[in-house]
Amino acid sequence: MKNTEGKKDEIPESFSSYEEAGEFWDSHDSTHYLEQMTPVEVDARLEQRRFEIEVDEDIIIALERRARSQDMPASKLANDLLRQQLLVG
Repeated sequence: MKNTEGKKDEIPESFSSYEEAGEFWDSHDSTHYLEQMTPVEVDARLEQRRFEIEVDEDIIIALERRARSQDMPASKLANDLLRQQLLVG
């Protein structure tokens, strides 16, 4: 689909599948088509914030082991343990 003569390909009226759309946009730069795009309003709200902290490997191993034994995600267990230690007292 990519034109090598310096002219850009037209955006197809429709795509037969998400895969076909993906193939088109994988080989075309969307910034070359800004004049054909329609602006939309978006109301984006962050419901939760996530933070990254450094944790020693032995702590992560123990956390994952305990989380598996309790059949829960390690992130939930980490939040529960931190909440118990820091907020309840």
